[in-house]
Amino acid sequence: MLLFFIIGKFFYYRAWASEPKPKPGKCYCIMLLLMLPRNELEVKAEDTAHTMPSAPSKLYADDVSLLVVTLDTNPFFWSTFPFPFADFLSQVLAFFNSILLLGQLNQLIVIATGCNSCGYVYDSTSDKNHGSTTGTMPALYSNLLHNLDEFVAKDQQLDADHAPGTVPSSLLSGSLSMALCYIQRAFRSGPMPPQPRILCLQGAADGPEQYVAIMNAIFSAQHSTVPIDSCYIGSNNSAFLQQASYITGGIYYKPPHLDGLYQYLSTVFATDLHSRAFLRLPKSVGVDFRASCFCHKQTIDMGYVCSVCLSIFCQHHDKCSTC
Repeated sequence: MLLFFIIGKFFYYRAWASEPKPKPGKCYCIMLLLMLPRNELEVKAEDTAHTMPSAPSKLYADDVSLLVVTLDTNPFFWSTFPFPFADFLSQVLAFFNSILLLGQLNQLIVIATGCNSCGYVYDSTSDKNHGSTTGTMPALYSNLLHNLDEFVAKDQQLDADHAPGTVPSSLLSGSLSMALCYIQRAFRSGPMPPQPRILCLQGAADGPEQYVAIMNAIFSAQHSTVPIDSCYIGSNNSAFLQQASYITGGIYYKPPHLDGLYQYLSTVFATDLHSRAFLRLPKSVGVDFRASCFCHKQTIDMGYVCSVCLSIFCQHHDKCSTC
């Protein structure tokens, strides 16, 4: 308070010495303003903040999105699933085109996930995908469908023998690894890379033999701050995708009606990371954190863990096979 009084006196005598002499009321107004309690000054600042319009402080880097989609093309799953693959693909293609229409600089990468291999089937950054004179939609359809047919034919040639009546799991670990490799190349492309995220369109059941590889991919995505969104259309929930979305901060959703799949994709998974903070998106009710044993590649509730390498076994072993 004494400091405010001295400062006010200084301005008063300085104004009194100058010509023409100001009215004393102005100097006393300065002194009274400086001698106000601190809480009253804060209240006045808050009142003015509500009346002044707010201006954007920065440009968000996640306005430009890089969406990497892993598309499950397991023929054994789709041959036994009641929803046809053609209807599924038509709604997914409409969603892909919506992503490109949301932003001129948005990038879309599609990775096909087969039983024995994975491969890139579409890249919007390639010049050959924009060769159509009628727009993006025909070019997207023609290139993606052509590459998808070639991939399915090659994947069936690599088909290994499996038990009849069973559906083998899709190579999810390989598609996640390819997606992360592409994202790392995008990070090194320039000083302002697009904001990446991964969307897994999965239908086949989890493969316990892929547990280690999938968990390594999940933690790599978490380290790179890349969220993994999961849209699971199978009969049961996917424990791997639940953990992937939970650990990386993504969204896990199982559409109740596949006839309206495009609506679920466009309302839940089309938003960028900045827009999600203003929306009420679905949250996972429960996450299955069960692990798979390293010896038989089966999901277990209780097991034995090596104290050195943290390998998990369903039975007790005198020596760790991993070490």
